[in-house]
Amino acid sequence: MPEITIADADRRRASDQILDVREDFEVAEGMIPGALHIPMGELDTRLGELVKDRPIIVVCRSGNRSARVADALNAAGYTADTMGGGMIAWQRAGLPAA
Repeated sequence: MPEITIADADRRRASDQILDVREDFEVAEGMIPGALHIPMGELDTRLGELVKDRPIIVVCRSGNRSARVADALNAAGYTADTMGGGMIAWQRAGLPAA
């Protein structure tokens, strides 16, 4: 699975889709502005909300779930990367969270 840094994700977030696969209670602590929230367990039924020809950056709390989701999306014909370090690293770096 391709992994990108939080700096790469920050640079690409205006052009790529940001997919946050955390649970509702985790998202309540902050989410990357403009991200689409689809909990990992709901992804199969909500794939239609993603644009297939636009790259996706998958985000979770620490990077573990997002890596599995990115692999599954790539296998399904999407172009997806995981953001290494997840929201923990994003927030520690002082990047924006809504």
